[in-house]
Amino acid sequence: RSWKALLIMTKPRIALFLGILCISIFPVIVRMNLTSGLISAFYRMAIATAILLPIAIYKDKVRLENIKMLFPVAVCGILFASDIAVWNISIQNSSATQATLLTNLSPIWVGVFSFIFLSYRPKKSFWLGTLIALMGMIVFVGIETILEFKLDFAFFLGILSGLLYAIYILVSKNVLAKMNIVTFMLYSMIFSTVFLFFINVFFHESFVGFSEKAWISLFVQGIVCQLIAWLLISYATQKMRATRVSLSLLSQAIFATILAAIFVNEKITNVQMIGSVIILAGIATTFYEKKTVPKSL
Repeated sequence: RSWKALLIMTKPRIALFLGILCISIFPVIVRMNLTSGLISAFYRMAIATAILLPIAIYKDKVRLENIKMLFPVAVCGILFASDIAVWNISIQNSSATQATLLTNLSPIWVGVFSFIFLSYRPKKSFWLGTLIALMGMIVFVGIETILEFKLDFAFFLGILSGLLYAIYILVSKNVLAKMNIVTFMLYSMIFSTVFLFFINVFFHESFVGFSEKAWISLFVQGIVCQLIAWLLISYATQKMRATRVSLSLLSQAIFATILAAIFVNEKITNVQMIGSVIILAGIATTFYEKKTVPKSL
């Protein structure tokens, strides 16, 4: 029984780790500047949707058991797409470092919203872990960089991105408790794709004319960064506390840095290594449990 309990606890955590590893490739690809941030977000969703649709049809996962679930799923899709769009616009008007750090304030918003709207009181280990992890993020990006932040439009877009991300995690957690993961992913990505299509039209982005290398990058984003990554993260979200999932997503900054060192020859500094250790220590703190049988992972 103890082995079965350990397996039940471990599977969503492994899925979350692998999912975070997959989405960590996305910033590395964006840094290559093969396409604009907004158009890459659109194709990321469109390609993933096009691949998942025949799979969902084959697995008989297209039919919604309750048509009323279509609205919250649409909300999830638009929230996710809005987060990507806002985050990319923030990067275009400031820096990737500022936008990433502000977006990564989402664990705080998840904790606050859980307490206010869901009557869920996050454990002390969550708040302690969040504090440690955010201190790690500050060390990771550098205090000098933070002091250069400007309270401009891009700054508030970064904050908005974190808010949207937090709301998405909480809403999707609630929706995933009532429906199949594949069905949820399919419909939410359809709504994301349509939404991002109109966003790109509004900003006069070109949908064609990319290099072969750019198209390869778009397919990697769609298959790895979206389809595989978010199937895994959605599974983890379904099985784990939303607060833990949101804080664990901070580790993507670490993986992104490692992947950037491998693929685009960016150097990892000693300060980044120290910051990474602190971030991981903060995340690990939230997984601390007293020696009692947990009701949820």
